[in-house]
Amino acid sequence: CDSERVNMTEFWKEHSKAATVEEMMLDSRAKELTQHELPEILSMLPSLEGCKVLELGAGIGRYTKHLLTKAAHVTAVDFMERFIEKNRQKNGHHSNGTFLQADVTKMDMFVHLLLTAHFLCSMEISLFSFIIFYQGDSKMDFNPTCYRTEAQYSHMTTTVQVTEPKEGQTFGFDIVLKRRVQTYVEMKNNPNQICWLLEKVTRSSNSQNGFKTFQQFLDNQQYTKRGILRYEKMFGAGYVSTGGPSTTKEFVDLLNLKPGQKVLDVGCGIGGGDFYMAKAFGVEVLGLDLSDNMVDIAIERAKAENVPSVRFEVADATKRTFPEDSFDVIYSRDTILHIDDKLALFKRFHSWLKPGGQLLISDYCCGKKPWTPAFEAYVKQRGYVLYTPSEYGKFIQEAGFSKVRAEDRTAQFIEVIKTELQRAEVIKDEFIKEFSEEDYFEIVNGWKEKLERSNSGDQRWGLFHATRD
Repeated sequence: CDSERVNMTEFWKEHSKAATVEEMMLDSRAKELTQHELPEILSMLPSLEGCKVLELGAGIGRYTKHLLTKAAHVTAVDFMERFIEKNRQKNGHHSNGTFLQADVTKMDMFVHLLLTAHFLCSMEISLFSFIIFYQGDSKMDFNPTCYRTEAQYSHMTTTVQVTEPKEGQTFGFDIVLKRRVQTYVEMKNNPNQICWLLEKVTRSSNSQNGFKTFQQFLDNQQYTKRGILRYEKMFGAGYVSTGGPSTTKEFVDLLNLKPGQKVLDVGCGIGGGDFYMAKAFGVEVLGLDLSDNMVDIAIERAKAENVPSVRFEVADATKRTFPEDSFDVIYSRDTILHIDDKLALFKRFHSWLKPGGQLLISDYCCGKKPWTPAFEAYVKQRGYVLYTPSEYGKFIQEAGFSKVRAEDRTAQFIEVIKTELQRAEVIKDEFIKEFSEEDYFEIVNGWKEKLERSNSGDQRWGLFHATRD
């Protein structure tokens, strides 16, 4: 409301008199924080070459000066006159910059700027404080800030839709990555400074089972927090993939990991395999998962595990970028079944691996068509994209990998399911007490259906191991 806006403006007038970085960040250690935080945030940006960048909450130009050296043009906006004037003084010598003192919550101006920008990146929360922090009807204290949870921010950004007047197309945002700003974790013991990278995408009526994004589909269907914890109860503490700790140990042993190596876990789930690799072999692990719920639980578990060499982020592996030769190992368990263009993804993996780096994947596969109607319906409901183990292996080979081993491990899959069903019988009372009888039979019946699909030949399970030359 207008009164909140006035209070906020008066607050920042009081805290912008000298237009220093300490005032802007409301932190006496602002210069030290910037020294570490700025390269961390900039490293997450994709290439800005040829792009027009709209920087919201530009302040005195902590980021502006770097963006100006990379992008075709930067429009730096801040609603505090002293901040934007300081920015202009410092960076106005660049011919590719425009500096505006404006309130972007005035939607006409904001939409105009948005539609003329080729690239929009949501960086650290504080950079966008005037659009996100201060929107809302909560009661203001000394700092007129409306704080929200990570989930609320993610929901706001991914549910917004705008129809552009000229083309009539509807657009929204997909999350490319979301992660904690490590600088604040290490220097301030503050895990609540979050970075989002968003991509503008078209929205159509053919959404994923009624959800605007695939991430929303996952978090509201198969991977609700309750659903994840039920899986964990079956697979073992920390695990949501077939065989839990036993198959993880067996497969990881194939990699012959060495201390200090860097591992990327695509579809990390709640982190059990990552903690195991870090503790047993002394490797550094970055775990990615598109499910916000998975990563939330993984981060909670990381506090108890106390393994600083393991980090997690919500990310879409089909859109996330890393420099070439970033990792020694890329590891993925029962995740890529969700990806349509597997060849394109495997090419990305190939570029991210160092020469001699290894790829290890287990994944759901299928038998040759025609499938049974029940299996067709199952695949459609889950949104899976399945291939036979041999077809899957050919994609990996076509992506440039050598020494490709594509193994049909369905017999092992069947034995693991039988073992898990036996375990379910043993822990039945405990499971029902923790969840419910309905949950128990839903899980058990689901495992029995897996057995039927596997025994019929429709559902297969593959293990794939390859090397980048």
